[in-house]
Amino acid sequence: MKALISSFSSHLKEALEIGNSANLASASNQINNVLISGLGGSGIGGTIASQLLEKEADIPINVNKDYFIPKYVNDKTLVIISSYSGNTEETLSAMSQAIKQNAEVVCITSGGEVLNIAKTRGLNHIIIPGGMPPRACLGYSLTQLFFVLNHYGIVGAEFKTQIKSGISLLESEEDDIMQKALELSGSMVGKTPIIYTSAAYEGVGIRLRQQLNENSKMLCWHQVFPEMNHNELVGWKSGDDSLAVLILRNKSDFSRTQKRIETCKEIFSKYTSTIIEVYSKGNSEIERTLYLIHLGDWLSWFLSEKNQVDAMEIEVINYLKSELSKI
Repeated sequence: MKALISSFSSHLKEALEIGNSANLASASNQINNVLISGLGGSGIGGTIASQLLEKEADIPINVNKDYFIPKYVNDKTLVIISSYSGNTEETLSAMSQAIKQNAEVVCITSGGEVLNIAKTRGLNHIIIPGGMPPRACLGYSLTQLFFVLNHYGIVGAEFKTQIKSGISLLESEEDDIMQKALELSGSMVGKTPIIYTSAAYEGVGIRLRQQLNENSKMLCWHQVFPEMNHNELVGWKSGDDSLAVLILRNKSDFSRTQKRIETCKEIFSKYTSTIIEVYSKGNSEIERTLYLIHLGDWLSWFLSEKNQVDAMEIEVINYLKSELSKI
């Protein structure tokens, strides 16, 4: 896993090459809405992309993480199927329904049944490198989502320049990112992490939560400002020093949201001594997102080391799949 995290910038570079060489056919109909369907490491890219593009896309971009798709999906819906292995049970179910509902279906996968169906039915698809854990391939899947959305005229091509700038940022900051992640891990080991972000960066918070779950073998949770101010904040009455608060921040966050965060820090400090803030770096939302993702990935690695666990192991997920296969 350490080598895969180190390769994030390389993955992004290769992903740009893959996307630029993708051969996709034109849409059969005008696209009025988008549904990105995928789970786990294959699906988090959809959550992040949909948030990054909220201010650019003129049509809704929704994310599905279930067996079933919404009734509104029709021949004017672009359904992007994201399954790294190509064999994700829930995503295959969603794909089957999307085809039945005559959607414009595009697949992002490394192989498996998704690729077989795409080739058999002549569906647009982009093949990404296989043989890795899906969570370690976010650079590939996220980048291809941008290429697909650009191909269908939903977003412009500015993302290419921004990803390239993000790569340069990560390469220049790599040592500093690793050092920060190492220091953070020392403050969080043995505690239950609570990850907070602004609403616009919830996808980044979810990504970190998932990485701590899988790589570090830790239970944790995430919430966003301002929503947590209307519920979870009251729950802090039962908080204690076993909790480690990690706030992922951006200088671009809305001013009222920043004031909420500052006030909440005062409240949190009454219950826990571990309150950590990390500010993103970068000149665009894509750059800042990539920076925080990479920092979070390294944090999950260092915590796996401190927890003395194998970051690659997902035995319990494999057990679940084996039990489901018996039905």
